[in-house]
Amino acid sequence: MSWAGPEDLFLSTSLASYLDKKLLVLLRDGRKLLGILRSFDQFANAVLEGACERVIVGDLYCDIPLGLYVIRGENVVLIGELDLEREDLPSHMISVSVADIRKAQKAERDATDLKGSMRKRMEFLDME
Repeated sequence: MSWAGPEDLFLSTSLASYLDKKLLVLLRDGRKLLGILRSFDQFANAVLEGACERVIVGDLYCDIPLGLYVIRGENVVLIGELDLEREDLPSHMISVSVADIRKAQKAERDATDLKGSMRKRMEFLDME
């Protein structure tokens, strides 16, 4: 059994201040999760209660409920506390259904793919 070193102690005390608070967790793959931090360990693995994934496409957003969610610490990029007193999103954002946000994601992906393929076809024009 190994004992926690000073660097481990610093990590755990910093996360301890977030226990039982609503957090936004940004993952390496770009997903944004919201939920209440209920537990964590020395590897920054975390358990969120009442978790949801917030998907934003343009001015549309959707909170997809996930329930109790375990996050592997190596996938965490950022953890931040949410202020419950303030509005989460700007007023111009429109809440839509899961089906609508998936359609918007697909349309955005298709537009990005088209732009990339057009750029690739036109590469021969870039002569240096």
